[in-house]
Amino acid sequence: QRQLVESGGGLVQPGGSLRLSCAASGSIFGISAMGWYRQAPGKQREMVATITSPGNTDYAPSVKGRFTISRDNAKNTVYRQVNGLKPEDTDVYYCNVIITATAIRAYWGQGTQVTVSS
Repeated sequence: QRQLVESGGGLVQPGGSLRLSCAASGSIFGISAMGWYRQAPGKQREMVATITSPGNTDYAPSVKGRFTISRDNAKNTVYRQVNGLKPEDTDVYYCNVIITATAIRAYWGQGTQVTVSS
């Protein structure tokens, strides 16, 4: 069994910072891409940031310059550091990890609520 566990969400004031983490556990042979997605009620899930195994990153235009995605391959963990949070960043954030075990499959975290409000 493989699972992802997210942590680090919560209520933050505008302009504040937040760090989310997502750790993969279980029987894992390898991990390729890791990423963060967001989803508002009634809307489709959309990409926020992704990072490949060698460390190549990609960001949605709305977060470029404020969000930093990183990963610790030894810990099977992906991070998302956010600075200068805005109210429009409020959403549920999900991590996504492509894991190679008995097959190659994408796994989703349970979702973490981030609320930016004064």
